[in-house]
Amino acid sequence: MTERVFLDTNVILYADDRSAGDKRLRALDLLSDLVSKSLAVVSTQVLQEYFVVATRKLGVPPEVARAKVDALAQLDVVLIRPEIIVAAIDLHRLHSLSFWDALIIKCASVAGCSRVLSEDMQNGVSIDGVVVVNPF
Repeated sequence: MTERVFLDTNVILYADDRSAGDKRLRALDLLSDLVSKSLAVVSTQVLQEYFVVATRKLGVPPEVARAKVDALAQLDVVLIRPEIIVAAIDLHRLHSLSFWDALIIKCASVAGCSRVLSEDMQNGVSIDGVVVVNPF
C-alpha cells in the first residue's frame, strides 16, 4: 500500500477489542502498517466515536481511551467543517447512506483517499471517488 487510506472507527476499535479474535489481529496489522508508513487518515468524527464506543462498549478506562485519541490525533486528521457536513448531507440523500457513513466517505474524499477501510458499509461500493473496503 502506498496510497493514503481513511480508517473508519470500527477498524480502530477492533484493535482494542480483546474478544475480536482474528479481526483484532487484522486491525492491529493494518494500523501498524498504515501508521508506520504515514498513510493512515482519520477525522474528528472518528476520534469522537472511538472515545465513546471504547469507553462505553469495550470498557476502556477514559484515561486510556484519551491517550489513544491523543495518539490518533497525530495522524492526518480531517477537521469537519460546515461545507463537509453539507456535502455529506448530499451524499446521504443521493446514495441512501446513513449520514454518519456519508460523512466518513466525504472526509475520505476531501483527504484525497481512494479507499476507506470499514466493516459497516457495503464492500466494494464506490462513492465520491472513494471505494469502501472491508478489511475483515
